[in-house]
Amino acid sequence: MKIQQLDKTRGHYILLGTILGICAGIVVSLFRLGIEKLSEVVGKAYYFFPSHPQWLVLWLFISILCAILVGLLVKSDPDIKGSGIPQVEGQLRDELSTNWFSVLWKKFTGGIISVGMGLFLGREGPSIQLGASVGQGLAEITKANSSDTKILLSSGASAGLAAAFNAPIAALLFVVEEVHHNFSPLVWLTSFTSAIVANFVSLTIFGLKPVLHMGQIQSLPLNYYGLLVLLGILLGLLGRFYQIVLLKLADWYRHLPLPAHFYGLLPFLLVIPIGYFWPETLGGGNQLVVAFGQSVPPLETLIFLFVLRFSFSMISYGASLPGGIFLPILSLGAIIGGIFGMMLVTFFGMDFIYVKNFVIIAMAGYFAAIGKAPLTAIILVTEMVGSLQHLMPLGVVALVAYLVVDLLGGSPIYDSLLERLVAKQDVSLQSKKVVLEFPVFADSPLDGMAVRDITWPEHCLLTSLSRGEQELLIHGDTIVKMGDTLHILTDATHAGIVFKRIQQISK
Repeated sequence: MKIQQLDKTRGHYILLGTILGICAGIVVSLFRLGIEKLSEVVGKAYYFFPSHPQWLVLWLFISILCAILVGLLVKSDPDIKGSGIPQVEGQLRDELSTNWFSVLWKKFTGGIISVGMGLFLGREGPSIQLGASVGQGLAEITKANSSDTKILLSSGASAGLAAAFNAPIAALLFVVEEVHHNFSPLVWLTSFTSAIVANFVSLTIFGLKPVLHMGQIQSLPLNYYGLLVLLGILLGLLGRFYQIVLLKLADWYRHLPLPAHFYGLLPFLLVIPIGYFWPETLGGGNQLVVAFGQSVPPLETLIFLFVLRFSFSMISYGASLPGGIFLPILSLGAIIGGIFGMMLVTFFGMDFIYVKNFVIIAMAGYFAAIGKAPLTAIILVTEMVGSLQHLMPLGVVALVAYLVVDLLGGSPIYDSLLERLVAKQDVSLQSKKVVLEFPVFADSPLDGMAVRDITWPEHCLLTSLSRGEQELLIHGDTIVKMGDTLHILTDATHAGIVFKRIQQISK
């Protein structure tokens, strides 16, 4: 039997993915380690203060200094604001341009301070942007072309999420479902390689235990599946509410008598009384979810936790600090699931043993509703919890929640954040040529059309298309088919406009 040699192109991208996975895995693991170490110090301080309240004056001074330092970092490079995921998506669509080294060290420093000081922010968004920055740096070092640069950006983002959550499959799905919205063989191969390698680096440092391990969990009986539809509807409604509030934050923060880069002073000061009275609630919320594996709090406590974490996570993220919403969304979903489960126990006599099931299932449903990425949500929660028992109920709730948000007119939250971000950018008069890759889906009117019959926008040229693993040169009579990927040449100045207009044509 003849053994086929590995295609040189695939081998090249596997090598790049491996190098990128090692580098991004180290960077993100150090970032994660820095947050954990600072969080330990901050947690000990807040448990110390009730018996030594005089030290709060010094802590207030330290918190203000931290807010000023992060504010100066944000002022020097606004691209480190927020989670970083919209910025990465903007780079891949040629709508944004960033300095990778500046973002790398400033996001690293600002993220450790913001998340480590106990604000209700997540490490996953910054980890994705850090991984993408490593990918961009590797692209510059290797003098990669525009297409390869985007592959390395995507693969770096995948590696960052894998290292942050020890969830390599979800990291790959996130890139395909949330970032690209299409399937590219080279993006898939390189991203999967980098995610696996980065995950191995992270596991070497943090161990094999899943990030949200909740112990032994019983399978949910089939007679409870009707309740999953109800839970999915609830999560869809609350998810749409989350989207609306999050997108209003910038308008509300403008009323503060502070420069925009110093908005962080508000959450850095407000976290002090929260830490003083409820130190166990600080941070992204993963410790709360893990604690639910041991004991789910009473209904009144869960409702209080939801109000507290929802409100302060909005305050934390609205200040444009370097931190994400991924983990706070999951923790809010867990609390909603806990409330739903405890209500069933209290008022309908459900066995308490199944409350943890609803905690896990609601995490996926809430993220699927807000991010509109149900596959990523299902696999992410499965990998983080470390159990395959919940795939069916996770799928039911994620699908229902997704449909509810869709019916309510909700868009993927990171796409909405990117639109707002791009709207604030000055038009850059670059002349650099770029190649856009545009997928043709099953419901696209482009399917079955001849190239000459398509009304192409100005400032672009269709150069070729990919069909399966073949790249085809095109002419006017070429028929576009479902599954094709169009390669469109334009320049950096018009890339964003061209992409949006082709999106409109394809709908």
